[in-house]
Amino acid sequence: MSSLGDMWILIGVLLAVVCLGVHVAVALGMTAVLGIYLMTRDFHTVYTFIRGTAYEALRDYVFAVIPLFMLMGEFLGKCGAASDLYALINRITRRIPGRLAVATVLANAVFAFVTGVSIAAAAAFSRIAYPEMKKNGYDRRFALGCIAGSACLGMLIPPSVLMIVWGVLTEQAIGKLFIAGIIPGFIVVFFYCLYIFWVAITHPEIVGEGVEARRARAEAAAAAAADGKGPSLAAVFRSTMAVLMLVFGTLGGIWFGLFTPTEGAGVGAALALLLAIAKGLRVKEMFEVVLSVGRTSAPLLLLLLFTAQLYSRTLSMTGITGAAKEFFLTSGLGPYTVLAIMVGVWFVLGCPIDSISIILLTVPVFAPIAMALGFDPIAFGILGILAIEVGLLTPPFGILVFTVRAVLPHEATVGEIFRACVPYWVCLMAVVVTIAVYPQLATWLPNLGK
Repeated sequence: MSSLGDMWILIGVLLAVVCLGVHVAVALGMTAVLGIYLMTRDFHTVYTFIRGTAYEALRDYVFAVIPLFMLMGEFLGKCGAASDLYALINRITRRIPGRLAVATVLANAVFAFVTGVSIAAAAAFSRIAYPEMKKNGYDRRFALGCIAGSACLGMLIPPSVLMIVWGVLTEQAIGKLFIAGIIPGFIVVFFYCLYIFWVAITHPEIVGEGVEARRARAEAAAAAAADGKGPSLAAVFRSTMAVLMLVFGTLGGIWFGLFTPTEGAGVGAALALLLAIAKGLRVKEMFEVVLSVGRTSAPLLLLLLFTAQLYSRTLSMTGITGAAKEFFLTSGLGPYTVLAIMVGVWFVLGCPIDSISIILLTVPVFAPIAMALGFDPIAFGILGILAIEVGLLTPPFGILVFTVRAVLPHEATVGEIFRACVPYWVCLMAVVVTIAVYPQLATWLPNLGK
């Protein structure tokens, strides 16, 4: 670019356009076009650059991993696999304090292996878990907070859409990011369960452990047994084992190098379709799933990832990435201080902006800085996704809170759900700090066998 002033113009235009409410994909594209023009002062060069980037972005078959993994999760959700999973874990954890809340967390953890989208988990378990909790005397705010908080696992435990977008932008191996998220994901599950146990022990009435609640639960169980309703334990077990085999087959194949993440997503989607058909999925429902995934993934593929690549390349060409990196390296700040600043920026952006948009806006700048400071790229990716994930529970945007509220509009206000999610927000923050101090928790599995 001709001057440092042009770089500040570019940054100012991007922030102004986003603050005005323009869709982040459009804002990224506009800013990228302006940056290229300021650097070249030639409209033909701008056109050529856009054309080349669009061709390379949209022809890359790695992007097919997004709709394919979404298809896998949608097929399994539509055929009732999520309900079977929850029912089995609920029966297994029968003697555990706060068992329904624990079952919700564990079921979300397993279901996260097939969805990759937290919103799908929040919507599914709002319908599946909340009625059971309500029937068993759980405090409604605690129940809704548990559902929204545990749905975050869908963005951390692979396959995750956030991991795919992060891998595309940073040119990291998506398969490694998938595997790296497993241990941190289960650490989050552990912290969530600890909190639930603490509530169950110190305030048993919140989890329906009072005398009246136990009597009502026993009567409901006796009535259900008399009616003979609900799937048998054997049927639920078979369904859950089929889902687990699909998960281990898909992710295991990626881990051991039998196929790429895109090929693994294709295998998973095909097997999920076969399982859904075996469980009674009708042709009409099949088309509904395909259309739903198309509506969700098409804008992401055709607009967000194209404009994100355009924006990322423009940052590199105009020198903004290099200038930002040089600023932090010469500022005298320590690596962890810089990391804390990045996490703080992610928290602030998490209030008004969704997670994918945050990645698109910040990662092209933050990732090179982190690498220059000596952070492992895989560990930084998982830490960043965790920090951005906190935004899913952060007001005023908090998309998971609004999803639960939309599914159960008469159960609680948005503010009540946000307050109930605070402990889960704290748990996520604790895991962010843990990964920052012990990055080996994220890098051990991907490096296993090297």
